[in-house]
Amino acid sequence: MDIWSEVTCPWCGLGRHRLQRAVERFEHAGEVGVVHHSFPLSSSFPEDRTFSVREALLRRHGVGGGQADASTRRIEALAAAEGLSPYRVLDNQVGNTDLAHEFLAHASAHGKNQEAWDVIFGAYFGRAQPVFSLDDLLALSDTLGLDREQTRQALAERRYRAQVRDDAAHAQRLGATGAPFIVVDSRYGVPGAQDSDTLLDLLRRAWNDTYPLAPVAGGDAPACGPDGCAVPAHG
Repeated sequence: MDIWSEVTCPWCGLGRHRLQRAVERFEHAGEVGVVHHSFPLSSSFPEDRTFSVREALLRRHGVGGGQADASTRRIEALAAAEGLSPYRVLDNQVGNTDLAHEFLAHASAHGKNQEAWDVIFGAYFGRAQPVFSLDDLLALSDTLGLDREQTRQALAERRYRAQVRDDAAHAQRLGATGAPFIVVDSRYGVPGAQDSDTLLDLLRRAWNDTYPLAPVAGGDAPACGPDGCAVPAHG
């Protein structure tokens, strides 16, 4: 299973949480592997400054005032109702996340794909910490136990820039037009932050498609059919 996300997208953090809950409830959870991928949506933002969520909503979507407050507080309330708290959206900052995605690619290359996404979402939405600058990301590398100097060098050289772009392009070829975007069993594309029940149903469908129930020969064992039940003969 694959999921593409943007670091600062509140629906992406919630969508990841819902996916994790669905996998936990799945009867074959031990057979499910989840890989997180990048889908940057803020490359047009300058790399040297950040904006408040209110300012970004107004600039990019024309949403301001009470409408901005209501829409973001709704997401916070949904997250809290599903056990994801604190989840800070409205009082956060947004900015160019290209370097953050390159950091996530670096962490993934060192076997920390899931841990890195958990850490960056926890820092950003859980504590409203910035995740945009080199120093911000180096602090997270310490949390993950990554070598700080290796991480610094990889990010300074923009070693993973092409990989992040290719990752997003792959999602678009699969039909993604935004984030989050989930692909189950390389066959089912799921746009948006679907609820965990929907995702659980999809997991079960994919599993049943891959592992259909095989009937076992039962000889002459009695059974009922569309015309009723045969009366067993008496010896």
